[in-house]
Amino acid sequence: MAGSGRRSLAELSVDEFLAAGFESEPDGDEEEEEARPRPKQRERGRPQAAARKKGKASEHKDQLSRLKEKDPEFYKFLEENDRTLLNFDASDSSDEDDERLHVPPDTLEVPGEASDEDEDEDEDKRKTAKHKKADTIPVSLKMVEEWKKAAERRLTPRLFHEITQAFKAAVATTKGDNDGADPSKYKVIDAAVFNALVSFCVRDLFHCLQELLLIKAPKNKQKLVLPSSSPIWSKLRLDVRMYLSCTIQLLSCLTEASVGAAVLQHVNATVPYYLTFPKQCRILLKRVVHLWSTGEETVRVLAFLVLNKICRHKKDAYLHTLLKQMYISFVKNSRFTSPNVLPMINFMQRTLTEMYALDTHISYQHAFIYIRQLAIHLRSAMTIKKKENFQSVYNWQYVHCLYFWCRVLSTIYPSEVMEPLIYPLTQVIIGCIKLVPTARFYPLRMHCIRALTLLSENTRTFIPVLPFILEIFQQVDFNKRPGRMSAKPINFAVILKLSNANLQEKAFRDGLIEQLYDLILEYLHCQAHSIGFPELVLPTIIQLKSFLKECKIANYCKPIRQLLEKLQENSAYIASRRQKATFGVASRESVEQWEKQVKEEGTPLTKYYAQWKKLREKEIQLEITGKERLEDLNFPEIKRKKQEERKEEDKKEFKELFELDTDSDEESTGIAVKGKSKAKAASDDDSSEASSKDYGEDDDDEEGQYEVEEDEEDVEDDGDSDEDDSTEAPRKQRSGPRGLSRADLEQLAQGGEDVVEDLAFSDED
Repeated sequence: MAGSGRRSLAELSVDEFLAAGFESEPDGDEEEEEARPRPKQRERGRPQAAARKKGKASEHKDQLSRLKEKDPEFYKFLEENDRTLLNFDASDSSDEDDERLHVPPDTLEVPGEASDEDEDEDEDKRKTAKHKKADTIPVSLKMVEEWKKAAERRLTPRLFHEITQAFKAAVATTKGDNDGADPSKYKVIDAAVFNALVSFCVRDLFHCLQELLLIKAPKNKQKLVLPSSSPIWSKLRLDVRMYLSCTIQLLSCLTEASVGAAVLQHVNATVPYYLTFPKQCRILLKRVVHLWSTGEETVRVLAFLVLNKICRHKKDAYLHTLLKQMYISFVKNSRFTSPNVLPMINFMQRTLTEMYALDTHISYQHAFIYIRQLAIHLRSAMTIKKKENFQSVYNWQYVHCLYFWCRVLSTIYPSEVMEPLIYPLTQVIIGCIKLVPTARFYPLRMHCIRALTLLSENTRTFIPVLPFILEIFQQVDFNKRPGRMSAKPINFAVILKLSNANLQEKAFRDGLIEQLYDLILEYLHCQAHSIGFPELVLPTIIQLKSFLKECKIANYCKPIRQLLEKLQENSAYIASRRQKATFGVASRESVEQWEKQVKEEGTPLTKYYAQWKKLREKEIQLEITGKERLEDLNFPEIKRKKQEERKEEDKKEFKELFELDTDSDEESTGIAVKGKSKAKAASDDDSSEASSKDYGEDDDDEEGQYEVEEDEEDVEDDGDSDEDDSTEAPRKQRSGPRGLSRADLEQLAQGGEDVVEDLAFSDED
């Protein structure tokens, strides 16, 4: 076996290898076998080693005891100075034993916690600080100009490295201390240098880089040529990556909208470079999504262009994650709605819809999940009827999400992938309307109706919307006298619910009639070319006729009567056209062809809707921008006064009026006697005074709480008295107030409190 053991391992057969006992390599393996005995040998060897240890220890102990007897003075010296030498234990091992057997320590040191490593780190920091102080070069305007001229002549990799290092130093100043990043060899101190350097990099640097990389423009403009295809890309790769990271950092620090827009335009131009570096691209997307949802208008548009460009060329890599981030940002930033915020919410809806239109399969996955979440919230509100559950549905975020998914399905239609989601989304919206069907939530109902109208019009799906509109005519008594007056109309576009005070106002009924008119017209105009329009519109015609029969307010009857006439005209037009048809009801293709022809030719209702839409859009723009339709009247600010203060002011005003010496007719109008013939003209002003007394203390914090101040009422009273005096007042009374005593004049100025009770309120004016 000794001879075979010296043979190489490759020359041994399997039987010889097993018989040799793994001893084919004598030099190395035999030593390992000696140092690593077999288990049985180890078990026998351990007690022998322990015995040897104990033998040597006992011998040393005997030597110390003999030393105490032979030389007691030296032993005493050892006890006083080195007691550890005398306290010898049998378990202690010699140096030879320590070398032969390894004993692991009780505790292990963790890498990085040792004092040696701490000292090394401190030393590295000191070296880095010295290196920065020694090599940092301040950037001047002259250097920037020289770099600019050299880059325009011919950009080289070395020059590009110098410029990017200076750009890194400039961006580092925007966040102060730049810990964790590699130090730059330059430093930027002056603001003028910062502006010049950043402006040069953003405007001109990458045009020169394109020439250096020799990238040819693609024949197909829809395709992007990545810079990594250039033969010298390896020399510039690290500097380009560092520059792109600094650009993202700069984008996150800017607060000025104009500067942010310029940087975003630069980012949009450098999208091919970001696509080369996936990590930088993901960081960029996260930052740009934030700007898209919270930035200024121009910044939002440019941010969307960047997002759209990246996803069109790297759809598989980024679209799924980006859609999720954008939808969450949209929901977060649609929590509150006002005339100023509403255009931004509409912008987010439209742009996010375009992103979902890039890939219908990914869009279906997102739409299914999020519509299901909306349905779960609605189901919990219907089953657990508590305030918290109702609030989870009746809020702006929920309503905007419903409208957003209606917009997505309407835009992507026709799509076999997305079409199955139309029915569940419709059921969620109808369930939202029926959850709390009270008058306070009429604004929310109208938002849902508009979402259903949009979905029905663009997907060619019949959705029964009219019953939810006509139900309002039956629930609201439009003949009821309003409890109070308000100077400002209610903007239904930016509210979800009304207060109890709003329900008592005249502005509520005025706005409600206007909204019902709009909703009926918007829904029926998209059905105006339908061959079944006469049957579809019949319940609406019956309800409108019933309303006109019961309503006594001329201002409400006028628009409804006009709408009724247009519906009847369109119904008669469709009925006359379909009488000439030669096909039957079962021929679906013929019906669709007939409807298409009628739609192209136009119907009376669609022509009227086109004219109405132009006027209505102008009014909506005024409402969105906060310019209300009654702003030209210049109503004064509301100053609520006590009744005693009002009476004192009236006394002072009338006192000055009657002390004048002139006998003109204009002054005599202040004491004209108001008879029954003037009750209708004065009813509006008197009722406003009464409503301010009755409901002035009930306004909390809801919209539509503005009241007409008394100064405006006095002007109207003077105008009314001018007309009345010219017709009814006797000429003897026009001679002036000289026949009345001062006490009578003061009593007349205070006015009687029982006049309001005899007046009947009317809105016919």
